[in-house]
Amino acid sequence: MRVQSSQRFLVLALALALGTAGCASGGGGGSSRPAGASSNRIVQAELEALPQMNALLAIERLRAQWLRTRSGDPPQLYVDGARRGNVQNLTSILTTEIGQIEYMSASDATNRFGTGHAGGAILVTSR
Repeated sequence: MRVQSSQRFLVLALALALGTAGCASGGGGGSSRPAGASSNRIVQAELEALPQMNALLAIERLRAQWLRTRSGDPPQLYVDGARRGNVQNLTSILTTEIGQIEYMSASDATNRFGTGHAGGAILVTSR
């Protein structure tokens, strides 16, 4: 009887330890970004917290690393699929007009749009 009781205790302790470890390393948790947002995507919910701000200032505040490229070239800007020059043109777009903003690395942008994207690309989708 005593052996069976200690085996139950051992199994219970092992199950509790595994359950606690699983909860502690369950991923997800620590991010304060809304659903759909990532290091390469700014979603509308994030932009709503920045009303009456232009898109360049919003990117500087939310994902400033997009504007610092290895090549030193600025990312190219695309609005609803049409090329609009470089990121300086983001100053004419208000956050209230934007559904989402995505960043593409230089290699991904070159594969999708062709040469001339050494700084990557910023894709703006309007509401």
